[in-house]
Amino acid sequence: MSAEVKKEIQLEIAHVLFLDIVGYSKLSINDQNRAVEELNQLVRASEQFQLAEAAGRLLKIATGDGMALVFYTSPEAPAQCGVEISRAGKDHPRLQLRMGIHSGPVSGVVDVNNRPNLAGAGLNMAQRVMDCGDAGHILLSKHVAEDLEEYEQWRPLLHDLGACEVKHGLCVSVVNLYADQFGNATLPRKFESARKHRARLRWAAATAALLALAAIVAGIAMFSRYRLGSAPAAPEKSIAVLPFGNLSREAENAYFAEGIQDEILTRLSKIADLKVISRTSTQHYKSAPENLREIAKQLGVAHILEGSVQKSGDAVRVNVQLIKAANDSHLWADTFDRKLTDIFSVESEVAKAIADQLRAKLTGKEEQAIAAKPTDNPEAYDAYLRGLAYTLKTGNNPANALAAQKYLREAVRLDPKFALAWALLSNVDAHGYLVGSLQPTVTLREEARQAAETAFTLQSHLGEAMLAKGYYHYACLKDYDAALRYFEQARQFLPNSSRIPEVLAYVARRQGEWGRSESYFNEAERLDPRNVRLLTNQAFSYSVLRRFPEALRKFDQVLNIIPDDVDTLAYKAAILQAEGDLPRAAALLAPLRPTADHTSALETQVYQAILERRPAQIISQLKEILAKPDPALGYHNGALRFWLGWAQDVAGDHAAAQESWRQARSELESFLKEQPDNSTLLGDLALIKMGLGDKAAAFALSEWGIAALPIEKDAASGADPIEILARVAAQMGEPDRAIAALQQLLSMPGDGALDKYMPLTPALLRLDPMFDPLRNDPRFQKLAAAETPKSGQK
Repeated sequence: MSAEVKKEIQLEIAHVLFLDIVGYSKLSINDQNRAVEELNQLVRASEQFQLAEAAGRLLKIATGDGMALVFYTSPEAPAQCGVEISRAGKDHPRLQLRMGIHSGPVSGVVDVNNRPNLAGAGLNMAQRVMDCGDAGHILLSKHVAEDLEEYEQWRPLLHDLGACEVKHGLCVSVVNLYADQFGNATLPRKFESARKHRARLRWAAATAALLALAAIVAGIAMFSRYRLGSAPAAPEKSIAVLPFGNLSREAENAYFAEGIQDEILTRLSKIADLKVISRTSTQHYKSAPENLREIAKQLGVAHILEGSVQKSGDAVRVNVQLIKAANDSHLWADTFDRKLTDIFSVESEVAKAIADQLRAKLTGKEEQAIAAKPTDNPEAYDAYLRGLAYTLKTGNNPANALAAQKYLREAVRLDPKFALAWALLSNVDAHGYLVGSLQPTVTLREEARQAAETAFTLQSHLGEAMLAKGYYHYACLKDYDAALRYFEQARQFLPNSSRIPEVLAYVARRQGEWGRSESYFNEAERLDPRNVRLLTNQAFSYSVLRRFPEALRKFDQVLNIIPDDVDTLAYKAAILQAEGDLPRAAALLAPLRPTADHTSALETQVYQAILERRPAQIISQLKEILAKPDPALGYHNGALRFWLGWAQDVAGDHAAAQESWRQARSELESFLKEQPDNSTLLGDLALIKMGLGDKAAAFALSEWGIAALPIEKDAASGADPIEILARVAAQMGEPDRAIAALQQLLSMPGDGALDKYMPLTPALLRLDPMFDPLRNDPRFQKLAAAETPKSGQK
């Protein structure tokens, strides 16, 4: 790498794998060239290398006697790549490699010859870690090892070596990565020499010194074993609030217990000196579990708050207890008996007592925030809590969105000055507008705007109001600059909110800034490690980038929290479809019985039957669902009729397909006036017109969709209308337009026009019947023959 630098381009955290060929300088020129070529072949054969390179998340730098691979993905990527190279290297015994891995800052530079290059502490440290090893070793910095310890599969492979002295007398902590099939279990010579030197010093010392040293060494050994066997200590000022038990006789009062828990947690989260885990990470635990220590370890906190709520008429009893998780000791407990009109004082007193117990410093503004009374109207507050309970459910479907909307509208009707309820109503509306769980009409968008404006006007320093304003600009207007301004303002008032980095991740994703988006997702996950929505969206990002192995790992994290979740299993099946692995996709989908409420899962099942070209069974299922369509699903019913028509067409029943498409056209066109910017609706109508043979209308709707959702405004979903255009052109006898669109699609991220968050892949081109008219075109054959990234998971 050049030492003369003309200018620096950008500084970014990266994950570096440094490799060199041991004994390179002693080889002849010809042997050196052969060794470098062999190394290049091994690297190019690595699946992890191919995935990162295909996603544009990798840089490779030649270093004379080896190379550096710079991954902008995850800490696992260089480790997995190193393992794959080491395994493959067993068949090349003459090629002696050693590797070092570190995560740290790497900056792009332009040298004096105007050539791009890389530099930075991340590269330098990876090389120094590598220098501690011998042939065959895969050595990690302690920083990387701690990142990998978060994943269960890596833990047995990590072997602490201790400190190694490197350049300039610097000591680095090093961990050896090995198993029977890869790496080198032998102690590196540098460590062996250091140990022998220490042994000679010990024999030369006096007996008393030996005894003292033995005691010290024993203590260090005990400490090391403890340190290696347990996770890093949680911050002392950290807490998770577990679900409160509902002790009321009426089971329907569960919403009230959930609301009290959430309100206490919300007040705590406004204290910057505390680390507070979001409710979305705690809601899947029981209200009084036995394994508190394990739960605290999973959440990364030192303290747990448990509680219960009993509501009878207008009387409420709240029991709470603060527990130190390490030894299960009770630090504080209290019982509060209040009337409904005075319930806010309980939430404030509990938050203040916890802050005192954990010795958290409160600013004047924070004291005001946790003592604030959001409304004087108990009926409005009750409606707010009911609406809040629906927003906290994991199902992202119309039923939950409509119920939340109904109760929150009631809350602000009862108290028009209830800023917190206005803010939450705006969030529900804007989210429903974006994802389609509510019909994305102009009226809905206007309600989201008015609700956010009202919340902000009532309380301009309310963090939730700023968040609502930002989310409206993001979800409804795609005005990302304005959204970012409001989100950054909200962060000052909501210091523990995982929602802030989460929405920042969404904005960066839409802007095509994938590395920044991933960093925000990681920040949010540290605050909210078991948030199903957050983990699912991280998986979606990986899918959009065709980083399927990482997407599957995230979906598995979700399934560890909510096992057998229909939507998550369907998302995994969609990845397998994109990889062309229909048998494994079928195995995942076979046990699922999604209703029309689970639109994406149902459409994934239909697509499976179409890809297999065996749609008879799914046709019967769709007919049964559509016999009694749910009005709350709006345009989704028409979309399901499109799928029914396609399945019938694939089955050879063309008359039935035409009838289904005519009915779908009639249903969907009725929504178009109120939803002119709904690109999903436009795409469905374009495909229906295509099926009915109306070429001009199909192309017009395709172009309308591209104008409604330009790729410049949305790097994640902007590919969808282009895919619709490709499908219409393929079926309507315009192969040149179809091929051009497909070439563009396969070279860019995208979440898929048919399968949500699943981009088009070469495997899908080979399987999808809609592309049958292009099968004899050599250009299409070349696109379809390309390799699809594979997960390799079973």
